[in-house]
Amino acid sequence: MERLTNEQRLQIVEIYYQNSCSVKNVHRLLRPYYGRHNRPCESTIRAVITKFRTKFTLLDIKPSTRMRTVRTEENIAAVASSVNENREMSIRRRSQQLGLCYSTTWKILSVDLGLKAYKIQLLQELKPNDLPQRLMFGEWALEQLDENPLFYRKLCSAMRLISGSTDT
Repeated sequence: MERLTNEQRLQIVEIYYQNSCSVKNVHRLLRPYYGRHNRPCESTIRAVITKFRTKFTLLDIKPSTRMRTVRTEENIAAVASSVNENREMSIRRRSQQLGLCYSTTWKILSVDLGLKAYKIQLLQELKPNDLPQRLMFGEWALEQLDENPLFYRKLCSAMRLISGSTDT
C-alpha cells in the first residue's frame, strides 16, 4: 500500500461516499488532483475504504509490541544465580537445568548479563623442567638473532610448520 497522508485518505473516503461508492469512480476522479500517473491505485483506494469501514479510522494503527515470553526478569535472575553458583557449567547443561532453550540461555548470558562465552582449554601441563628449557631457548634465540637479524623469519616459519598454521 502506498503511503498516503491523513488528508489524502479523507479525500478518498469523501469522494467514495459522494460518488455511489465506486472504487473505479474514485480512481478516475482523483486524476485532477494527482495527475494521471501519480494518483493512488485502485487497491490502495480499496484498502483505505476497507480500513475505514472496519476500524473506523484513517490513522495508522501502530502494532502492539510483542511481550517477551522467555527472556523475562525471572529467567534472567535464574540464569544469573546459576552463573554465580557455578561459572564452569556449559550453556547447554545450564539450559537443561533451568528448563530453557539453549539459544535463550545464550542470549541471556551475552545480551542481558554481558558475559562472553568461552572455554578454557589446558593444552599441555607445565612441568618443573619447562622453565629452564624455556630460558635456554630464549637465550639461544637471542644469540641467533645477534648473528642473523632475519633469524626471526626462519623461526616463525618453523613454528608455523610445527603448528600446522597457514596464515601469514
